[in-house]
Formats: sequence, C-alpha cells, structure tokens
Amino acid sequence: MPRETFSASEAARALGISLDTLRRWDRQGRIEVARDGANRRIVPASEIERLSGEKRDELSARNRFRGVVRSVEVEGFLAKVELDVTEPARVVAIITREGAEELGLAPGVAATAVVKSTAVMIER
Repeated sequence: MPRETFSASEAARALGISLDTLRRWDRQGRIEVARDGANRRIVPASEIERLSGEKRDELSARNRFRGVVRSVEVEGFLAKVELDVTEPARVVAIITREGAEELGLAPGVAATAVVKSTAVMIER
C-alpha cells in the first residue's frame, strides 16, 4: 500500500530540494503541508507528485545562457566546450568527454550554459 504522507525531510529528498527550501515553499504557500501532533510538517504524497511533475528533468538554476556550440575539444577524460551565447558574452565549460558525447555536442548545435554556484554545465 503506497504511503499517503511523508515527513518534511523525506519530501524534500523526493523533490530534490533542501529542507530549508521546503520550509520556504510552505511559508510562501507554494506547497501544501499539514502538521502532526508534535507540530512537525507532513507532506501529502499528492503534493510531491504535483511538484515532481512541474520540475521533472530540470535543474534549478536561474542563470541560463542559450547559444550555439562553437567548438568541442576532447582531450582524454575531459571536453572543452565553447558556446557562443545570444547575450553579449561567450561561455566556456570544461565537462567530461562522456557528457559531451551523451549531449551530442558539436559545432553548430544549440545548447544552454547553466551557471550554478561556481560550476558551469551544458544542457540540450
């Protein structure tokens, strides 16, 4: 029998967010939670399903730069990907060769640079 509710930490883990983010979403009314007898947050399974559907396969990053791959230089385990972005800038990311191959990166291919913290990632 499937569970109907989850603790706040279990729900945060299932959603791929931090417990602090879940608490903030609760205060903002973005997620519906209930309280147990000890006043702890409990999250209905339906809320996890609803929110999982909204963000499936998406990174939580605000800084995205769409552009076109200028070059891909593979050397050993790493690949240097140079992206001409539509903004007045150029983004260079060092990613694994496997990642570059899985994304099918090649000059002229559309891609997006995702800047999160100190890491720059490439997605398609």
